[in-house]
Amino acid sequence: MSIDELIVRALNEDIGDGDHTTLSCIPSDVKGIANLLVKEDGILCGTDIAAKVFHKFDPGLFMEKFIPEGSVIRKGDIVFAVSGRVSSILQTERLVLNFMQRMSGIATATNKLVCQVGGIPVRILDTRKTTPLLRELEKIAVRTGGGENHRMGLYDMIMIKDNHIDFAGGIENAIDSANAYLASINKSLKIEIEVRNFAELDRVLKRGGIDRIMLDNFSTTDLKEAVRLVGDRFETEASGGVNESNIREYAATGVTFISVGALTHHIQSLDMSLKAVRD
Repeated sequence: MSIDELIVRALNEDIGDGDHTTLSCIPSDVKGIANLLVKEDGILCGTDIAAKVFHKFDPGLFMEKFIPEGSVIRKGDIVFAVSGRVSSILQTERLVLNFMQRMSGIATATNKLVCQVGGIPVRILDTRKTTPLLRELEKIAVRTGGGENHRMGLYDMIMIKDNHIDFAGGIENAIDSANAYLASINKSLKIEIEVRNFAELDRVLKRGGIDRIMLDNFSTTDLKEAVRLVGDRFETEASGGVNESNIREYAATGVTFISVGALTHHIQSLDMSLKAVRD
């Protein structure tokens, strides 16, 4: 689903057969201005989506941006002003805030982790633990906060996890099958495989045929040793149990990537509001 289609569906979900509060209180020809007010410090994300919402609902709405996307914002900042028909502003208000608050919350949480590993050559990744149908927006927010996207879906990378390995009959079978499959459909995709211990890591290193190894729930001591064993042969990714308090310790092991599912599935939205400008 495109972002434009998502916006249309979200507006229809909220408005239904009409915003009867606005219809009953506000004449259709009344015009006004509202400001997007920041009520909590963080990283700004979602202004481009807000502009799309306003334009999709009413092309006559005009949004003037004061703070660029990705900027540090502080409580009391005014991000933008939207002007035009008051009824249109009121009917789009909640959707704009829902998108911007969540996206800014994700960008803020991502940026905190990125700052924690400053100076260490490691890349912070998100996962597929996203809100259904909102994945593109949430992954935009991760990038805005300084992180990177692991993959958009099941279609753009082969990710062999524990269940795949168990159902395929073992690590070697899974790797061989993945490579044979790609050859059969003449498709080039990176192959990543998850390992849970040193025994599994040893089997992967002996087999090869992959691009990246995910080291799942390894302690930092074990992770450092695993990275040493892998060397420059493959990319390495740490996953599981990583948070703001320990991410620098994980980064210091020399791992290539650290993936954090909580970036998109355990997020507190950033507090914002849309306030009418009174004459």
